[in-house]
Amino acid sequence: MKLEDSVVVVTGGNRGFGQHLVSQLIERGAKVYAAARRPETVQTPGAIPLQLDITDPESVAAAAKTASDATLLINNAGTHSRAHLMDGDFESIRHEMEVSYFGTLNVTRHFAPVIEGNGGGAILNVCSQLSWIHWPDYGAYNGAKAAEWAMTNVLRQELAPRGILVSGLYVGYMDTEMVSYAPAVLKNDPAAIATLTLDALAADEPEIVADDMTKLIKQNLPAAPGELNGKVVEILTGILSA
Repeated sequence: MKLEDSVVVVTGGNRGFGQHLVSQLIERGAKVYAAARRPETVQTPGAIPLQLDITDPESVAAAAKTASDATLLINNAGTHSRAHLMDGDFESIRHEMEVSYFGTLNVTRHFAPVIEGNGGGAILNVCSQLSWIHWPDYGAYNGAKAAEWAMTNVLRQELAPRGILVSGLYVGYMDTEMVSYAPAVLKNDPAAIATLTLDALAADEPEIVADDMTKLIKQNLPAAPGELNGKVVEILTGILSA
């Protein structure tokens, strides 16, 4: 997909990884709507603030009407409660699914006809390596991101005949506020990941596996239950003790 002169909607475009995507897309010559629940928090020069709460159907419908010239949608908005499945707050678990699965799907259902009507384009879902590897401390997030991975794969097939490429980004920790608790040595530079992601989108890559740890996890997906987790724990222990 040609990013220059494209018209992009980035959900969660006011901070973190989304803000890096917005600024780099503008540098590449795109028109960019930075979508956020509070559009006044959008501070990137050249970005067009767009009010959008992906869990609110009326907000989603209104945003699709405002950004009626869109050719690329980046579903970046997310949440992360760190809720455990057995004893975590059930509403927090439900909210993670509402954001990563139902909210993302609803935004996609509203913007796919817009993109198709503008001659086709692409949709990128920002997923996670935790779509593929699962830990008790991330039970709610694991479930939501695994569902988003499945959704991404199905939407790719449904929307291809309509001239829309659907791609998924899979990445580990990035140095953003959402995972401020994680050790710095484990975090990827979000600006570098944004560059890699946009290059891959420009090359029409259907799946973007962004960092070495996520590549290792993907390569070992056929491993027996627990075997993959053991390999990753061994590697992480080495990194943290170095």
